[in-house]
Amino acid sequence: MARRAPRYAEAERNDRALLEAAKKVLAVDGAHASVAAIAARAGVGIASLYRRYRTKEELFQHLCALSLGQWIEAAEHGLEHEDPWAGLVHYVTAAVEFSGGALGSLAGTISVTDEMAERFTRSEELMLALVARAHEAGVLRADATAVDVALLIEQLGKSSLVEQFEQQERTDLLDAAVSARQRTLAIALDGLRTGHGPLPGGPPGPDLLTERW
Repeated sequence: MARRAPRYAEAERNDRALLEAAKKVLAVDGAHASVAAIAARAGVGIASLYRRYRTKEELFQHLCALSLGQWIEAAEHGLEHEDPWAGLVHYVTAAVEFSGGALGSLAGTISVTDEMAERFTRSEELMLALVARAHEAGVLRADATAVDVALLIEQLGKSSLVEQFEQQERTDLLDAAVSARQRTLAIALDGLRTGHGPLPGGPPGPDLLTERW
């Protein structure tokens, strides 16, 4: 066990680096993103990557499962807040910051594994609990649904100024971009509070997000 522990820790570090790299590469290249580009951005050798993952699809399936793990962790921490609104804000903010919807471009291009399905179900259960709790407390507008929250997260997390300046290596503007994202997120979250006029159209159904997979 002692010999395997360092390897496991290294694999875990590589997984985190690959996930972050995949999010950034997929934001630009979509589902056509190459494994080589992701590996290079993560600083992971392509040969060692293919020793661990036999195919590009297997790698992407694993990264999707890891991403769903981030959603689950964010929701669990949100539910730990005694204040329902604070819990929902934590969840949305965390998901936007780790670019929760960044792997959405893979929808329909890879098979859904049992692990992905199980984690999605768990993530969905937790998010519905967060939304239901906020509704019951009267802090979330009555016509806002869990799907609305998920769509908001996905849209706010896509190709942000922060990522654009990171790609350009414009460190001089990075802090300003982070501040701007926080302001935009605060404006969006305020729109989820009670006290606003009705939202246009009918509420989106869950199939809008799930059917693409």
